[in-house]
Amino acid sequence: MAKKKGCMGCSFPVAIVVVLAILGVGVISLLGGALGNALLGDVGLPSWLLAQSPEVHLPTDVIFHFLGFPITNTIITAWITIIVLLTIFYFGTRSMKLIPSRFQTAVEFVIDYLLTFCEDIAGKKYGRKFFVIVATIFLFVITNSWIGLVPGVGTILVEGADGHMVHLFRPVNTDINLPLALAIISFIFVEYWGIKTLRLGYFKKFLNTHRFFQGFKELFSGKIKQAMGSLFNGAIDIFIGLLEALSEVVRIVSFTFRLFGNMTGGEILLLMMVFLAPFLLAIPFYGLELLVGFIQALIFAGLTLVFATIAITPSHSDE
Repeated sequence: MAKKKGCMGCSFPVAIVVVLAILGVGVISLLGGALGNALLGDVGLPSWLLAQSPEVHLPTDVIFHFLGFPITNTIITAWITIIVLLTIFYFGTRSMKLIPSRFQTAVEFVIDYLLTFCEDIAGKKYGRKFFVIVATIFLFVITNSWIGLVPGVGTILVEGADGHMVHLFRPVNTDINLPLALAIISFIFVEYWGIKTLRLGYFKKFLNTHRFFQGFKELFSGKIKQAMGSLFNGAIDIFIGLLEALSEVVRIVSFTFRLFGNMTGGEILLLMMVFLAPFLLAIPFYGLELLVGFIQALIFAGLTLVFATIAITPSHSDE
């Protein structure tokens, strides 16, 4: 029997329906957005098909209070993120088999990718030590980023603690408190690994005064020319140590605003595209934000891994 001809594996009637559906969504998106309204005016579409004017609020909204502690919409989204991750890895590892299912294979692929990533940078010994923190940061950041793209997040309104209508969910990475908290956690673990590995030798890169005091010793020994060189180079070592200490603290600021700025900018971009032409312009940018979320998670986790590897490496003076 001869095969029926079709388009892209579908019969012609199905293909025609799909094309018409796409065209219909495109036309409605254009007419319901600000772009179509500016070109054609009001065509009488129902209010639920019209794009609402975007409102950007950097401060988070308090939904309710629990024991005097304010529960914001970003905290609720963070709880959902934790539940999603726990669910994925619970069902992915609940009944592990020698011949894994597709779901188990996907979970193992993610874990193996992150473990290989850690070992390639820090080596097998330290890569496994850093893996838990680095993988947690990566998975938490990327899940937060992608949950913010789920339809309904940022559109469901409820009555807030102040009596006004507020958004029930909001992407967590757009709340500066979360990037700051992750940056502080990254900073604490980097310093912890450095001190645990090198002991007091870790602080030599901040307090490298050996050549400076050696210069005083040479000065009192009558070696004037050699002493001046040691004092000059020692002063440079001390200045570099101060810069190293400053860079450790500034790292918290750079980590925080890199993640917060990129995620907040992406949220504003999507809001504007949805306002101009819902679905029609927004869909490509949703794909872009998926990529941006992955890149930001990889950068945050990767930099934490790199700084931890640098922290456990002896300074040149020790070598």
